[in-house]
Amino acid sequence: MIKVAMIPARSGSKRVPKKNIRLINGKPLIDYCIKRALESNIFDQVYVNTDDIVIMEYVRKFYPGINIFEREAKYASDSATNDDFMFDFLTKINCNSVMQILPTSPFISSEDIILFDKEFDSKSYKTLISVKENKIECIYNNEPINFNKTEHTLPSQKLDSIYSYACSLMIWDSKTFIKNYKENNGPYHGGASKTGYFELKGYSTIDIDNEEDFALAEIVAKMISKNEVQEKKYYSTNDLIYDSDVSRILPSDGILNNISEYQNNMKSNIDQIIESMPKDSSWSYTLVNSDSNRSTLLAQMPGEGNRRHYHDNWDEWWLIIKGEWEFEYDNKLLNASKGDLIYLKRNTIHKIKAIGEHLSVRMAVSRDDVEHIYLEKDYNNE
Repeated sequence: MIKVAMIPARSGSKRVPKKNIRLINGKPLIDYCIKRALESNIFDQVYVNTDDIVIMEYVRKFYPGINIFEREAKYASDSATNDDFMFDFLTKINCNSVMQILPTSPFISSEDIILFDKEFDSKSYKTLISVKENKIECIYNNEPINFNKTEHTLPSQKLDSIYSYACSLMIWDSKTFIKNYKENNGPYHGGASKTGYFELKGYSTIDIDNEEDFALAEIVAKMISKNEVQEKKYYSTNDLIYDSDVSRILPSDGILNNISEYQNNMKSNIDQIIESMPKDSSWSYTLVNSDSNRSTLLAQMPGEGNRRHYHDNWDEWWLIIKGEWEFEYDNKLLNASKGDLIYLKRNTIHKIKAIGEHLSVRMAVSRDDVEHIYLEKDYNNE
């Protein structure tokens, strides 16, 4: 099984000239996806598909192990489609599958790439397309898609999700793509072959297509490079800060590797999940996330933990899966180890820290709308 990554980067962009070599936080735009493709370590070969001499020179200088596929002029014109230049590529490069990684999505992570590839393999897709969720009222041809104009407005979380192409990542089975192209059967979209859709989230969905996108990407890139992606102050009154956004809370607690792609499975094997995750760094893995509850595995190294806080709308409990934890609550300390279940009533100020010598894992049961309430000094780790 020969797996290839292909990064398309033509020179003739009209909306933003030379966008693929435009600097974002001091690095050419194309540099970001090259680095992530290499870091994923899943490809037999990585190609940059380009007609741009400057891009070729940059790749040869800084990434000598990367292959350059020199695109013919007819496949670099405004009229050439993704179908056209991918067909040209696949008829000349021997591979079983090709993952297209767009340079205009600079915040795709190596983890995104790895999970995307696993989804393609595990479900035997012939085409896999990255998508992003739109959980808001959507219309098409002036008609509602996921709401009724004659009914009361629903909370956004109760709306049906509408998914749109992210296009950041695409995978095709090579033979299927070539067959569909020759038969004029929509190779880009998968034609009649088995096609799947993989949701990307957060900064991974950012796509640069105009000057405004570049301005926003510059800000995000600088925040990421300084490890300041999460906004420090969310809401403050009387020295209290309220935060219910788990995607912000966990990274602020030092948990940057957060897996949520496999939630709500009918059956999950916790031992297998833990075995598949890193042993020497923190992570979270969402098991369940529904309207009624949320269950998440939280793993941290000795000395790591969350910030002191409380909940005014939730009684919280945890099951210790592995290792040892120290629970600080109402100025008291309680140690817990594998098999212990810890329960705290709402309005109990608490802080949790991993102790011992190795990675510790706990299962937290909560809800998506539970407020975490902090003193400002605790929220900012002062």
